[in-house]
Amino acid sequence: MNEIELLTIVKDYFKENIFENHKKNVLATHSKLKSYKINPIVVKYLSKILEDDFTPLGIAKALYYPRVLGTSINTPFGTRIQNMFVELNLANGSLIKGMDIEFIDKIDNRKKWCQLKSGPNTINSEDVNPLLRKFSTVANLARTNAINLNNSDLVLGVLYGETSQLSQHYKKIDEKHSVIIGKEFWHRLTGYPDFYEKLVGELDTMIINIDTEDFFKIGYTALAKEVEGSSLFSFS
Repeated sequence: MNEIELLTIVKDYFKENIFENHKKNVLATHSKLKSYKINPIVVKYLSKILEDDFTPLGIAKALYYPRVLGTSINTPFGTRIQNMFVELNLANGSLIKGMDIEFIDKIDNRKKWCQLKSGPNTINSEDVNPLLRKFSTVANLARTNAINLNNSDLVLGVLYGETSQLSQHYKKIDEKHSVIIGKEFWHRLTGYPDFYEKLVGELDTMIINIDTEDFFKIGYTALAKEVEGSSLFSFS
């Protein structure tokens, strides 16, 4: 498919499988009190700084905000994009344990075995050695099975950001295996040099025009009602 068609398909995938799915999960799961493990002392304090009082609404916001604005969309982000690459035939799911996808690099036309990460600061120091061990395992397996694999064919792909933003942890990995990020990653994957910038522009426009249907407020209002009726708290 051409670049315009691919941009449209990827943009629609983001909307339907990431953003719309997030809205559904917020209302189905995160607006329910049973989905939270509650620290009663901390949550009272957070209610106080949010609403200047210990109230059902304050408790609801203290639970709801970090979940909905953080983990509930960031955690599945990379997995959904990985699935998208496979569904759109941009890559194959890797048959080798420790790698996420395999794809033909559109710049050097070599097959790449790729571990995917979301952004330039999404690994910690304790992640570095396990990632390097995964790459070493793949390299050894390739030699054992006479697979034509160079060290440069094992890559860590970062979905967004720029090289200058990479953390020191990524830079340590890059000393042995290429870390390709943002523009370069999407170029190698799709074959279109400016795909990343164009996609960001398309997503910006789509997000500005998206109809939120006030789902965020609906969710924390529903949660506040559950908090009010719960035996976990006494507001008298």
